[in-house]
Amino acid sequence: MFSKARLDTLSDSIFAVAMTILVLDVRLPDNFHPTDNVEMLQGLFNLWPKALPFVLSFGVVGLRWLANVEIRTRAEYVNREYVNWWLLYQLLITCVPLSTIVVGSYGHFAPAIWLYAGHTLLIAAVGFRLVAITPHLERGEHLDRRQFSALLLIATSALAIVLSFAYPRDALWALTLNLVAPIIRRWTQRAAVAD
Repeated sequence: MFSKARLDTLSDSIFAVAMTILVLDVRLPDNFHPTDNVEMLQGLFNLWPKALPFVLSFGVVGLRWLANVEIRTRAEYVNREYVNWWLLYQLLITCVPLSTIVVGSYGHFAPAIWLYAGHTLLIAAVGFRLVAITPHLERGEHLDRRQFSALLLIATSALAIVLSFAYPRDALWALTLNLVAPIIRRWTQRAAVAD
């Protein structure tokens, strides 16, 4: 048996490092030397192909971390099967900067989209498995939110892969739905309460 608290501590650290190093690839080229404001603004605008994957990855990883925090269990210890799946999940999180760099640099090629969207799909699928084997899992709205966000990540990742066959340059935009989903969910809840 393994201490759930120790795993959670390591998990928080892994998420923090992965989220922090994501930004390292979003930088102006070394040979960039603007001579006026227009060139400087153009250089900053030209960062968007790398900035979009950074924002998406930060959002996806951040939402996965929040979803993990929402999981409530009375278990203080977990078994080897849980730990094995948990390690796979952490491995996938640590690899997010790599797939982000690839899609940020080569997002106009379908295989880069396949790598990135397949990666996010795997994160969600392994997260589902972790929830399924979490001992003494507490049910409730928090779990429903977590499962919904995982299903949305799977759906938008699959949509990005499908779109990449015809529109690789635009396929990544499918994943932005993950970033607006919490806002839409809050809006619909407020509307339901108002009625």
